[in-house]
Amino acid sequence: MDWQAIRLSLGLAALTTASLLILGLPLAYWLAYSRRRWKFLVEAVVAMPLVLPPTVLGFYLLMAMGPRSPFGRAWENLFGRTLPFSFEGLLLASVLYSLPFMIQPLAAAFAAVDRGLIEASWCLGESRVRTFLRVIAPLSWAGILTGVVLSFAHTLGEFGVVLMVGGNLPGRTRTVSIAIYDQVQAMDYAPAARTAALLLGVSFLVLTFTYALRRHQRKPWTLI
Repeated sequence: MDWQAIRLSLGLAALTTASLLILGLPLAYWLAYSRRRWKFLVEAVVAMPLVLPPTVLGFYLLMAMGPRSPFGRAWENLFGRTLPFSFEGLLLASVLYSLPFMIQPLAAAFAAVDRGLIEASWCLGESRVRTFLRVIAPLSWAGILTGVVLSFAHTLGEFGVVLMVGGNLPGRTRTVSIAIYDQVQAMDYAPAARTAALLLGVSFLVLTFTYALRRHQRKPWTLI
């Protein structure tokens, strides 16, 4: 097996999951409780990676990060290097591509918390932040954990966006899914089979864990 690609994929998945958790908590809170009429537009943008072909999303990200785009030029002027075909570019693409796998479980878990508990906390003088930390987040732990596990597993196995944005640079952007593709192209089936079996086992464990957590999500705490 290509252990270098496996280590890079694990690091990418861990950083992507951490970034998504930081960005996802406030965004999911807003989606769960906002009454804005245009909220459906934000929901559509967040869910778009679920239906958009990975190569299409990768192409647009590549154009947005390229040196001819304002963002790409600003990044190059600031850090002295380009984003495409770098680990940083890969991380940014992975965060956007895995966004719905974090946001949707979080928003569903937040929305399932009994509104009466939240309003009781406000009536007792607690701020929105303290209410979130002491009421909403503890009661949504199953949804938060589901989002973390799904985001990690999805990033670990992504292919199309990774290939479009990161290319295939060993030690920098070559992830485990691209390593399998290379091994199959070279007819080196034995290591490809071992690596594929590893990803298959991880995927099975993730789904088993996720469905086990859903049993807890069906029983939210209520005032009644």
